[in-house]
Amino acid sequence: MSKEKQPQKPGAKPADPLEELIIGGAVYRTRITRKHKNRTTWKRPDTRKVESVIPGTIQRILVEEGQEVSSGDPLVILEAMKMRNEVRSPVAGKIEKIYVKEGEQVPKARVLVKLV
Repeated sequence: MSKEKQPQKPGAKPADPLEELIIGGAVYRTRITRKHKNRTTWKRPDTRKVESVIPGTIQRILVEEGQEVSSGDPLVILEAMKMRNEVRSPVAGKIEKIYVKEGEQVPKARVLVKLV
């Protein structure tokens, strides 16, 4: 007898039905949890908005608004857990706006610099 057809134990919660889940073209039959169904869908990050990946303090701003930058150029130095992290530009562009000041504490995912 397959697991899907087996009788439930008395007082047991009925199992969710099997559903198809497609990952990379492969089809899987599985029980999909409520947590999975209610998750927020992944969105491609905007490479023109440079965000902090960890909370910390802005030590130095290395660019100015209107300045042209190349991919990999350092933009700001973010100190977190006694380490100085150099935040680099993910793409080439021009600095449109700087949203932080030196000495400011920033949370994770705060926009630091916007590129055009």
